[in-house]
Amino acid sequence: MDKILDFIAGIGRTLLDMVRMAGQVTLFGLLAVSHLVRPPFYWRTFWGSLVEIGFFSLPVVALTALFSGGVIALQSYTGFAQYHAQSAIAGIVILAVTRELGPVLAGLMVAGRVGAAMSAEIGTMRVTNQIDALSTLSTNPIKYLVTPRLLAGTLALPFLVIVADILGVMGGFIVCVMKLNFVPQAYISATLSSFKMMDVTVGLAKAAIFGFLIALMGCYHGYHSRGGAEGVGAATTAAVVAASILLLTFDYLLTDVFFSQ
Repeated sequence: MDKILDFIAGIGRTLLDMVRMAGQVTLFGLLAVSHLVRPPFYWRTFWGSLVEIGFFSLPVVALTALFSGGVIALQSYTGFAQYHAQSAIAGIVILAVTRELGPVLAGLMVAGRVGAAMSAEIGTMRVTNQIDALSTLSTNPIKYLVTPRLLAGTLALPFLVIVADILGVMGGFIVCVMKLNFVPQAYISATLSSFKMMDVTVGLAKAAIFGFLIALMGCYHGYHSRGGAEGVGAATTAAVVAASILLLTFDYLLTDVFFSQ
């Protein structure tokens, strides 16, 4: 009986810790967002973060999207060929890329690259007392370190998703034309007929939310890291894992809201 009670108590403690963490992250995010409308705004930090998140993430996002589009086309052909429905492949590729794979894959790549970097940078500043030094110099650490990164993440990821959408569709086109012997004009015509602006718009809205969540997780875990180099490493891992889980969770919720009918 004691073991059962201990097990139930452990579940309860875990749930309370999760609720507490969610509340702390929410308050941290709201505080950071509130500084957007209160001057000053640190443009230098913002532009540096925008370049770091957007420009330097282009190669990994581009390669991921290109090969993912090709894989979708190849796997779709394997299934649809059994029912002589190869003409639907173009529509499947553009639908999957613009609605889901563009935002999700770009978000996951950025979470692994940028979320970890943000957490490590801010965490290092925390354990070396640089954040305390900012407070001593009458500079609000959240306004200086967190707010510009949140805005940069929110704005940069949609641009990356636009690139991912284009290259993902291009990857499907390349595979279908060069490997599966599709007629290029027919494939392009089928792609254009399946294109819906609503799919792209929802994908970009997802990307903006994903960018905010990635930056929020990176900044939050770095800002609250403790325990020297080991603590920074733990914070970096936690930031990437939390951002990835939140990204997939919100992807489902947003898909349910926009496309459940």
